[in-house]
Amino acid sequence: MTQTVTAERTSPTPLPRKPWNRHLVAIAVLTVLMIPVPLLLPAPQQAVAVRVLIFALMSIGWNVMSGFGGLFSFGHAAYFGLGAYTSAWLLVERQVSPWIGMVSGMLVAAGFAVVSGFLALRYRLKGAYFALATFAFAEMFRLLATNSDVVNRAEGYHVPLRVEESWWWMQFAPSSPNYFWLALGLTVVSLVASVFFLRSRVGQFALAVRDDEDAAAGLGIPVTRYKLITMALSAAITSMAGAFYVQYYLFIDPDLAFGAGVSIQAILPAVIGGVGTIWGPVVGALILGPLSDVTATILRNPPEFLSFLAGRGGLDVMIYGVLLIVIILVLPQGIYSAIRQRWFRS
Repeated sequence: MTQTVTAERTSPTPLPRKPWNRHLVAIAVLTVLMIPVPLLLPAPQQAVAVRVLIFALMSIGWNVMSGFGGLFSFGHAAYFGLGAYTSAWLLVERQVSPWIGMVSGMLVAAGFAVVSGFLALRYRLKGAYFALATFAFAEMFRLLATNSDVVNRAEGYHVPLRVEESWWWMQFAPSSPNYFWLALGLTVVSLVASVFFLRSRVGQFALAVRDDEDAAAGLGIPVTRYKLITMALSAAITSMAGAFYVQYYLFIDPDLAFGAGVSIQAILPAVIGGVGTIWGPVVGALILGPLSDVTATILRNPPEFLSFLAGRGGLDVMIYGVLLIVIILVLPQGIYSAIRQRWFRS
């Protein structure tokens, strides 16, 4: 007699048990250590630290979908921009708190991820074709925002300044440490969400689908369902970064929200740190965030033996790119992955 195997009764081959509690303890310890950081840094370095956390938040979102879900995305700017524009539109046009705007942006981005993901998977787009589809959706939103009066066309939105600082309106003095603590809180929430996702039944099925889609389908796992859940979580996390970006920089336009550079900024930290790991995006952001400032500073005030580089326009970007290439060539699996492998071998 033939028996029907369903995902509800049959689990995939058990995956190696992860030290989830260690991850949560590490997150708690690092959070406590990071709290006094903005009080110790001058204003310019505080801005760099906030940017690092924005990069980390974006990359954590990308890593959920492309690292844990195996769905490579080159269009995460779509989710970032939806979070940014939803929050900005509600605040400027309807005087709605950025917190409500952030939650609304998460719902909008997650909903779009499910719809667009279903269409892509329905037509069996995989690999490079799937990545190109995500890029096309981001470009579609950029063009729509640029030409739509509903979102103020190419002018974008300027967030109105308030006289007094307010947590409800997420607005403080430019050098206030509150911005750092807000970004830190959002990053911690996204890290914890990633840990709980991976330790959950949904996360285990998502990993099984990533590792062997045919085998997972043969076990009765609804492949499309778990891919869409992974995409929705990824989009929601990335949209949080977009909503916070608007409140921190007080401005957004179509290029800043949906440009290809945004997607690259989401990808690079995970690639540098280690794709498919909990801490890879954070490690990558800690390296990439200050790197551009360091290269620019060296060229502005170079040491004596590099004095011939002073004032050379564009060299800082070239050096930044060369350093990224060197890191990728030397540690193709990512910095965090390399450190972890070396640690367990020793």
